Amino acid sequence: MTKANPNDLARSAYAILLGGELVATDRLRGQIAGSRAIAADSGMAHAVILAAPVELWVGDFDSASPALQAAHPGVPRQTHPADKDKTDGEIAIDAALLRGATDLVLVGGLGGQTDHALGNLALLLALAGRGVTAFASSGREEAYPLTPGRLAIDLAAGSRLSVIALSPLFGLDIAGVRWPLDKADVKLGSTWTLSNVATGSVSLGLIHGTGLVLAYPADI
Repeated sequence: MTKANPNDLARSAYAILLGGELVATDRLRGQIAGSRAIAADSGMAHAVILAAPVELWVGDFDSASPALQAAHPGVPRQTHPADKDKTDGEIAIDAALLRGATDLVLVGGLGGQTDHALGNLALLLALAGRGVTAFASSGREEAYPLTPGRLAIDLAAGSRLSVIALSPLFGLDIAGVRWPLDKADVKLGSTWTLSNVATGSVSLGLIHGTGLVLAYPADI
């Protein structure tokens, strides 16, 4: 008998259902398979198309329609005032972390309003700083935090991906792409690392700096 890896047993995956655009692809369903789910306000609408059982619904419920609320009377709710210092999405993330989440997928939240989309991307970087594995997906687009260390992304050949430097990047490696890099330095504001193409699974490494990887899977 193969013994279970204790590190695997200690991990807890959550899908955070955010409002915004979503394409329910097989890839996304696979990425959240087996995860527990928490919905943030109108993100509850994604639960049905993803067949995600939601254990908690949080928010001020200003964007969840009366029909949506009536359709899910049995889901436990945590209601917050509209005057608050966090978005509903961040509240949902906090709730998952309190439940021991170690791996998060932010579902939705990349399209629509730019302010909220950028806020969600900033949350990814904050989570990375806390040692939490997290990425965001709208189905067609995925976002991963890029911080010092290694990052592997399972992508089909032909997928497009871009690295966005949010600070100067030092020692950037990109492998598994048409235009690989080895210990490259990328200036803040450079478009050098946009629109690369995966030739298979992609591996990135960074010595110093902060950025984001945006991926557009070819197999959705």
